[in-house]
Amino acid sequence: MKTHFIAVGGSAMHNLAIALKDKGYQVTGSDDAIFEPSRSRLEKKGILPQEMGWFPEKITADIDAVILGMHAHQDNPELAKAKELGLKIYSYPEFLYEQSKNKTRVVIAGSHGKTTITSMILHVLNFHLKEVDFMVGAQLEGFDCMVKLTQENDFMVLEGDEYLSSPIDLRSKFLLYQPNIALMSGIAWDHINVFKTFDDYIDQFRKFVASITPGGVLVYNEEDAEVVKVVEAAENYFRKIPYKTPEYEISNGKVYLKTEMGDVPLSVFGAHNLLNMEGARHICRQLGIMDEDFYEAIMSFKGASKRLEKVEREDQGTLYKDFAHAPSKVKAAVKAFCEQFKKEKKYGFLELHTYSSLNPLFLEQYDHAMDGLDEAIVFYSEDALKIKRMEPISPEFIKEKFKNDALRVFTNAEELHAYWETLDKTDGVFLMMSSGNFGGLDLAR
Repeated sequence: MKTHFIAVGGSAMHNLAIALKDKGYQVTGSDDAIFEPSRSRLEKKGILPQEMGWFPEKITADIDAVILGMHAHQDNPELAKAKELGLKIYSYPEFLYEQSKNKTRVVIAGSHGKTTITSMILHVLNFHLKEVDFMVGAQLEGFDCMVKLTQENDFMVLEGDEYLSSPIDLRSKFLLYQPNIALMSGIAWDHINVFKTFDDYIDQFRKFVASITPGGVLVYNEEDAEVVKVVEAAENYFRKIPYKTPEYEISNGKVYLKTEMGDVPLSVFGAHNLLNMEGARHICRQLGIMDEDFYEAIMSFKGASKRLEKVEREDQGTLYKDFAHAPSKVKAAVKAFCEQFKKEKKYGFLELHTYSSLNPLFLEQYDHAMDGLDEAIVFYSEDALKIKRMEPISPEFIKEKFKNDALRVFTNAEELHAYWETLDKTDGVFLMMSSGNFGGLDLAR
């Protein structure tokens, strides 16, 4: 099969390109810019474009599938040529469905926790040598690629994202998967540049539940009121399995899960992670993994990339980085950090980096998000606001919305870096929350 990727350099897209190459497909692609690690990984597989840019002459009538990434624009010249030739054009999720339509599809959805839950499931399956196809949104220990596609595997485990599918397909990605088995971890308004009201956002999850195949299974977080409302309002037929935070204790800095089989020591911490773990356990049950085998495997799970991930520092300081940027994720990460490190001095850094997190209306949801920390620091770039054509935001406004007068607010990367250099990283513990990089801050030094 001959495939061509428009915008092949994206985090998700390049992993799919590699998976198809590994499957034996003929793969080509284009992009106007490709950064690391995508660049090196594509080059290693021999599918890195020879030059950057868009080349309509690459689009030929013998191409079986054109896969369109979100980074491409509607007026992309390669896309125009593909339409002119009448080629089949897929969005990323649409093509994943095409590859898995004859398999049992397991889809993990939710505003938060979906990457971690998917990672936990894959870790357990990998531990017990159970082969499945998959797509996950983070690099996992023990896995070379974030996407795996085969002819022979019976199951496909998919991280289900509610964001848009492609520039020409404005449906939420997870609406294209038609799950046989699904999980919903939580609902908290996100992506407000696309979903202008909370009800519009919730509606995507209503549609997701409606897309579960007849007689399927939905595992859902019964502690989330919005999730419960969506599940209870569903009119289609499926089996409902609720889950909640399990019992646990922290002893000498180690988290122990309380189970019928005794205390299970864990390598991760935080109530939200244990809630995620419980959801993963119920999904693994559906895949034939008994609880005893689940606990045996989950003890060695160290977390998904950038989800309360410990950074090895040269000075042996205790520092964790987290992808958290949406309010619900920030609150969960801070709560877990404060619970885990009760006696140490706790520093929390948050970068407001996305369109949503810099929106004055959305900022209301960050109230008390940094409470419990001894030092709370928020950074956002005034230049980023200009680039996104957004109105200026004052540090005083940030403090007001976070309801934290002691908050340190930086709007200049150099000033943030200067403050960072004044801190003794071995005196206290540090939580760094961002989907960016704090203006180029090196967290390992």
